[in-house]
Amino acid sequence: MRLEDIRPAIEALEAIPAIPAIVLPLVSLLRLPPQQVDLERVVELVSYDSTIAAQCLRMANSPLFGRRNTESVRTAVLALGLKRVEAILLGCCLNRIMPPDKWVFDAVTFWRHSLGCALVSSKMAKLIRYPDPEKAYLAGLLHDLGMLVNTLACPEEFRQALQAARDGRMALHRSEQEHLGFTHCQSGKILAERWHFSADVVAVIEFHHDVAMAPAARSLVSLIHLSDLLCRVRDLGYGYYEAMGVDLAGEEAWTTLVEHYPALANMDLARLTLDIEGAMEEITTVVDAVFTPQAAGAP
Repeated sequence: MRLEDIRPAIEALEAIPAIPAIVLPLVSLLRLPPQQVDLERVVELVSYDSTIAAQCLRMANSPLFGRRNTESVRTAVLALGLKRVEAILLGCCLNRIMPPDKWVFDAVTFWRHSLGCALVSSKMAKLIRYPDPEKAYLAGLLHDLGMLVNTLACPEEFRQALQAARDGRMALHRSEQEHLGFTHCQSGKILAERWHFSADVVAVIEFHHDVAMAPAARSLVSLIHLSDLLCRVRDLGYGYYEAMGVDLAGEEAWTTLVEHYPALANMDLARLTLDIEGAMEEITTVVDAVFTPQAAGAP
């Protein structure tokens, strides 16, 4: 199979009703410094869709937030904070690409990895003083967009690649290359460009498994690469065991970041991995607010 064979199917995803219309304003918001984000615009976007509004209210009233008696969208947005609201918005929008009966792999597992990578990327960005932690969060959330693309564009072939990865305990992108002739990185890039994502986020989607090949945005690509590895070795991967030895300090991504952000060399990795485990409750709560059966049944 060649990537060009499925390009028309990928490009057709652009026509899915309401997806780009909702996602692109969110991407624009995330490019702004937090103090410049128009809160009322966020509330407007949340209110625009009853399903998204219901999930925000549900999460705001969850035990993670002290069982608040939250009844309005605006109060929910304030209680959750912009980052969590945007995670729910993006999650709901992107989930609409995939009908429930079309998932090749477990949806909750996929989104836990994506959100976990987003949270780890944001935390690491702040620790090393990367200038745009919110961009790191967004890139971490969207880095595996191509897995959704492969599921829709070539489901049976992708299913075989996923099963082979599970059986061989190997990285999914390596199995994709072997069985499909391309990876989710390449197919994801096509959709990201069609949706006019920023060039650095597109670079993350395309090169997060191959930092050396990234022609630009090397720091952001390296940051997401390391966050992805950390999640996969801390039980936030794709629902199966990967037989891989990980030496983060020996990764080219690590070397790239240390060159630009010396604070990384002094980072306590053991502490960071504990923080990942500590974030599991939040990750689980956010994902469950979007993807549990109750959420699916919202109007």
